[in-house]
Amino acid sequence: MTGFQDREKGFERKFQLDQEQQFRAQARRDRLFGQWAAGKLGHGGADADQYAASVVDSNFEKPGDDDMLGKVKADFNAKGVTVSDADLSKALTEAYAAAAQIAAEKK
Repeated sequence: MTGFQDREKGFERKFQLDQEQQFRAQARRDRLFGQWAAGKLGHGGADADQYAASVVDSNFEKPGDDDMLGKVKADFNAKGVTVSDADLSKALTEAYAAAAQIAAEKK
């Protein structure tokens, strides 16, 4: 019976590690996306970092990316920055690819 229990614990540990890795990659993606948006809004330096952190925080409000995208869209509209939904999605996808690449390099 211990062989099955050991195997089960191994699968549980792998699942936990995979979930942690996915969370880190998503948080990094959100930060990179926030920095991209900060650049479009004209923020730089510490202001850009602070704005990126607010974008990351906004993605914890509800499941999915709609809350984060809504925040960025509202901020763009308030500043008169015109960016299409397709461009927002593309920037988010590119940020995720960059985050996944960084995570892979750390292994």
